[in-house]
Amino acid sequence: MGLLSIFKSKKSSEGSNDQAATSTSAITQKGQAGQLCYFSIQINGEPAGNIVFKLYDDVVPKTARNFRELCTGQNGFGYKLSGFHRIIPGFMLQGGDFTRHDGTGGKSIYPGRGGKFEDENFVVRHTKPGLLSMANAGPATNGSQFFITVASTPHLDGKHVVFGEVIEGMELVRQIETLGSSSGKPKAKVGIASSGVVISGDDSDSD
Repeated sequence: MGLLSIFKSKKSSEGSNDQAATSTSAITQKGQAGQLCYFSIQINGEPAGNIVFKLYDDVVPKTARNFRELCTGQNGFGYKLSGFHRIIPGFMLQGGDFTRHDGTGGKSIYPGRGGKFEDENFVVRHTKPGLLSMANAGPATNGSQFFITVASTPHLDGKHVVFGEVIEGMELVRQIETLGSSSGKPKAKVGIASSGVVISGDDSDSD
């Protein structure tokens, strides 16, 4: 049985933008501690499914916390209603720019330094598809932008911080990959309709 299939249905009170989240109920927007985060994806405005991530809190706790709190939006900003602005088949899917939506914006949850923070470490390497890693503009420029690998990318080791991996929805990642191009410009609008933390069991806190 798939991870998402064990969760009860989420009551949606946030309109059509949350339609893709209706099958993921153990969700909270209040930032409870948890290693699993999710995106509910839309393609050209239509629900496409969910991607669930496990974060490497034990290896890169600061980087994982940044992603988690951007998923919940508990600081008043985050990934909800942003999208993937750069998709390169055979390489990666990049998103997380929720301020400019073109790859030039975004910010972390941490104050100061223009919303950027340091590279926590490079312990985990880019060895396989489905890894979640920080996009940056050079050393110590981590903000909110991230990418999901669709292949092994060893040339990124020591330059980008890997902080999680896809544990469900890799087939959707592959579908999104087909919507990319060699230039990175997507052939379709791939959006994050909602995002949050996945909580298993009856203790889930959902809107």
